[in-house]
Amino acid sequence: MSMPYHWPDPDRDYANGAFIPGADDFVPRWSAKATAFRAEHGARSRLDLPYGPGDRQRFDLFLPEAAPKGLVVFVHGGYWLAFGKAEWSHLARGPIARGFAVAMPSYTLAPEARISAMTQEIAQACRTAATMVPGPLVVTGHSAGGHLSARMGCSDITAPVTRVVPISPLSELGPLIATTMNETLGIDTTEAAMESPARLALRPGTSAHVWVGAQERPAFLMQARTLSEEWSCPWTTDPGKHHFDVVDGLEDPGSALCAALLDGLSTMPCMQPYKRT
Repeated sequence: MSMPYHWPDPDRDYANGAFIPGADDFVPRWSAKATAFRAEHGARSRLDLPYGPGDRQRFDLFLPEAAPKGLVVFVHGGYWLAFGKAEWSHLARGPIARGFAVAMPSYTLAPEARISAMTQEIAQACRTAATMVPGPLVVTGHSAGGHLSARMGCSDITAPVTRVVPISPLSELGPLIATTMNETLGIDTTEAAMESPARLALRPGTSAHVWVGAQERPAFLMQARTLSEEWSCPWTTDPGKHHFDVVDGLEDPGSALCAALLDGLSTMPCMQPYKRT
């Protein structure tokens, strides 16, 4: 007989793979698709471009065939503990087909860096990439990357961001303090207050749309809805999608996710173009 479930259980709340059939197959599948995409994209891939001096302060830039209409930055997830830019290259396919360049940064992971430092790294990656590609800058990301992409829309961050579309974002860090992974992350009440997008204002002139899978853990649905309510912005629950396949729409230029990311950019209020210094 299994042990009874004791609620609340923060570790269970944020466990994704345990509730997704075939969860162990996703990472090798992502890696294979990403490797194939880079090979296919060829000379229009500019890899390992530096945005800072750190070993992981690098980004890959994927260019469309014609002059880009703007730039999408995708920030990977992994609970700030795992992964890097190389596992996600294939997710550039949709925006590229719609004429946008896509930048994918890595960033320093915990315990080497605190979440507050990761935020500043992604802001610098956005500023650096924006000097290379003119036009509107849209930042998206998944899970922990959803948190970091949401942070790029906050009023305390200086970056030339037009729009943010956080996917399954961790927008309120307070509940994570009680999880086992926080032994490595080291989130305290001060950092939770300073780094939770749901506690911070959306920067004037930057639009937002929150995206989450309808079949995700209740905690992630709560995180997404909380951010949309605090920011008074739309949120979408993607039918049938769980935490690992909710990003798949980025591969398809005709998907609802790509539409949320890019449709209407020409009519949105934009910040002034970022200038080289």
